[in-house]
Amino acid sequence: MSTYVFRAIDLAGVKARGELEADSKQAVSDQLKRRGLIVLDIADKSGSRQIELGFLKRVRANDLAVFSRQLSTMINSGMSILRALYVLEEQTEAKFLKETLVAVRKDVEAGLSLSDALARHPKVFNPLFVAMCQAGETGGVLEDALMRVADQLEKDASLRRQIRSAMVYPALVVTFAIGVMMALVAFLVPVFEGVFKQFGGELPAMTKVSVALSHAVTGYWWLIFLGAAGVAVAFFRWKRSTRGRKQWDRFRLRVPLKIGTIVQQVAIARWSRTLSSLTSAGVPLLLGLEITGKTSGNWAVETAMDGVIASVKRGGTIAAPLTQAPVFPPMVTHMVGVGEETGALDTMLDKVADFYEDQVEASVKALTSILEPVMIIVIGAIVGFIVISMYLPLFSVYNSIK
Repeated sequence: MSTYVFRAIDLAGVKARGELEADSKQAVSDQLKRRGLIVLDIADKSGSRQIELGFLKRVRANDLAVFSRQLSTMINSGMSILRALYVLEEQTEAKFLKETLVAVRKDVEAGLSLSDALARHPKVFNPLFVAMCQAGETGGVLEDALMRVADQLEKDASLRRQIRSAMVYPALVVTFAIGVMMALVAFLVPVFEGVFKQFGGELPAMTKVSVALSHAVTGYWWLIFLGAAGVAVAFFRWKRSTRGRKQWDRFRLRVPLKIGTIVQQVAIARWSRTLSSLTSAGVPLLLGLEITGKTSGNWAVETAMDGVIASVKRGGTIAAPLTQAPVFPPMVTHMVGVGEETGALDTMLDKVADFYEDQVEASVKALTSILEPVMIIVIGAIVGFIVISMYLPLFSVYNSIK
């Protein structure tokens, strides 16, 4: 048995605090209810003393998908939402998600609907999750809506994994190359510099550049690190600003070497899958379009959704405004138009999402094959520049002796 700390109030509103020994939080809650108390909080006594770092708190998409799928299964089996939340609260290992579920369970216990309780935690449950749950509650198909949310989260996580796994090898090669270059500049160049001083005379321009770089790395390394940190902080602050986000999203779509193409394909796949999930769950179209724009992850798609919303409000179609948005290829607009005409918009959007998810996989493989020779050429050029710059003075001395 474990010791739990609880906070509760009675029917008259008098607060009560204390400790209880029980097998689980559910057992503590049952004991308090038998006393006629309304539970406010139950926490493990030892766990309540732990120090948490707020900036490290986050919930992975996979954990959220598992939670959604498990909650759907429990509700489908006839278990009440409150009881299911208690069970999930006990078995969830992700600490921040566990804390969030405790807060959600309290809100549901206090009389809020599940979607309203989830909406109070936007850092964990995005507008898509909340809207799907709200539509499921309204239509009496909450378990189906939760399953769709889980599928959506897993598809989105799969896209991210594809891109990250493809970038592991280039990132390792670049890191190793930078390490080798820094070692050459910090240790090899000073040795050659000492030899050059003995020879005397004017150094070639390439050698002067390498020597200056060596002095900067060995004498002002702290300034280089501070400068890099400052640039990184400034970049992220700029990217989070409204103007910076617009410029960054435009730039990403135009990056060569298939990178811009992959960004576009990922944005379309996410847009199609999200809108399909929302429409099939029964979410109102205007709300679905608004949520799709906010969760697309790209300013160009979000701007296109503003035009689509305006068109739908006027009684127009979704496909017509999409033709004016460069981010959407003609195939997407035609398939959306066919879906609207046949009344199978969610099915068409699913097909679009499947197609572009496959395209992302193929494009990522092509990008990897392109990056390998490019990296070899760039790294070879940098190392070759340093090596040649060190040997040029030796050639000059040899020629003068000859």
